[in-house]
Amino acid sequence: MTTNFQCKSLDQRAFADFFALDKAALAKLGAIQMIADKKPGLPCRVSLEDAEVGEEVLLLPWQHHQTDSPYQASGPVFVRKGAKTANLGPNEIPKMLDHRLLSVRAYDRAGMMQEAAVVEGQHLRQSIMQLFGNHSIAYLHIHNAKQGCYNCLVERIA
Repeated sequence: MTTNFQCKSLDQRAFADFFALDKAALAKLGAIQMIADKKPGLPCRVSLEDAEVGEEVLLLPWQHHQTDSPYQASGPVFVRKGAKTANLGPNEIPKMLDHRLLSVRAYDRAGMMQEAAVVEGQHLRQSIMQLFGNHSIAYLHIHNAKQGCYNCLVERIA
C-alpha cells in the first residue's frame, strides 16, 4: 500500500517583518542579510526553491521542531526576500532537494525520533515511502545531511 504525503515549507508570514530590520537589529537576533552568489547554494525554506544569483536572503535561527520531547530543535534557515509559502501537491518533492545529500528524520506523534536515513536527493521518494511504512511514524523532517540544516516537513495525507 502506498502512503500519500505532502512536503510543507515554513510560512512566509513568520518572516515578513525580518526584512524591514537593519543589520544591527538582525545581529541582535543572530541573523544576517546575504546576497546569493551562486545557484544552487542558498535553499529557501519558505518557497522551497534555491535563491537566484543576486537575490537577497536572510540567514537566521529558527525553531523548526517545536515539541515537548528531547528532540525539539532549532537551527539556521535561509529565507528569500518576498518568498511565498510553497504550495506543493500530494507526493510532490521540491526540486531543490534533488541534488543534495539529505538526512531524513522520522518522528512519532509524541515528537520522538523513531528512525532516520541518509539519502541522495534523487532517492528521497523511496526513503519517504520506506519510513512511512512504519505506521508509528507521524511525520518526517528533511535536513541537509552535510550542514545539518532543516529543509521541510513531510506529513502523511489521506
